[in-house]
Amino acid sequence: MSLERANRDGLVLYGCGKMGAALLQGWLARGLNPRAVTVIEPAPSDWVRTASADAGVALNAPLPRSPAVCVVAVKPQVMTKVLGELRCYGNGATLVVSIAAGVTLRRFEESLGTRTPLVRTVPNTPAAIGKGITALVGNTAASEADMALAEALLGAVGKTETLDSEDAMDAVTAVSGSGPAYVFLLIETLAAAGVACGLRSDLAMRLAKSTVAGAGSLAETASEEPSELRRNVTSPGGTTEAALEVLMDRSDGLGEMLVRAVRAAERRGRELGK
Repeated sequence: MSLERANRDGLVLYGCGKMGAALLQGWLARGLNPRAVTVIEPAPSDWVRTASADAGVALNAPLPRSPAVCVVAVKPQVMTKVLGELRCYGNGATLVVSIAAGVTLRRFEESLGTRTPLVRTVPNTPAAIGKGITALVGNTAASEADMALAEALLGAVGKTETLDSEDAMDAVTAVSGSGPAYVFLLIETLAAAGVACGLRSDLAMRLAKSTVAGAGSLAETASEEPSELRRNVTSPGGTTEAALEVLMDRSDGLGEMLVRAVRAAERRGRELGK
């Protein structure tokens, strides 16, 4: 992963909430010069203030004239204002990378111009511990070098996947962008089920957290597909089979619920994009 271009020409991080701060931490840990960074954030955290005071990150300073890249990490609701402030980078050499859910490349082009190199991305919250996964897609003005820089920036906090078309972005958002919330809900409900069966709440929560985390790590590292791992732990006539008969019910099981949930998230993503 090379951040040489950002080190040489500078990087603007517009928005430094939880996700933006996770990205900045990852970049600095992988060799980005803090003095090459300008952060725009009206309500900076203590960590961001410290990075500014101690490491030399420029906080809420005037925007540099032509940085290598500007990463836009704000909520979609304030995007119109932010795009107005970033028109100085329109149709120039600065690569604009967005992590804003539902905001399309077309909307960026309408504000900044079609010759502006743009990359739209969808990271997720495990980026905070370097375990994220981010999907990326660029516009026609984004060169191979631009895409490589975007992959390097998002690769600092986990894995990356480059998409062939922006059409897949809403589905990606519904699966991996929103997906951590589904997993957290699974932990909550699994622990609650343990309590319902007589376990202490603290013990049930520890069991649920470790089980989900361990199963996820196994699924990621094992050579077998998740379906095979599931079959491996399901003995005929055993306890796991009894539970899976409920969870895999064709009418109201977990599979059908997740399909409805992901489709609802995808529809909302399309609505936000409008």
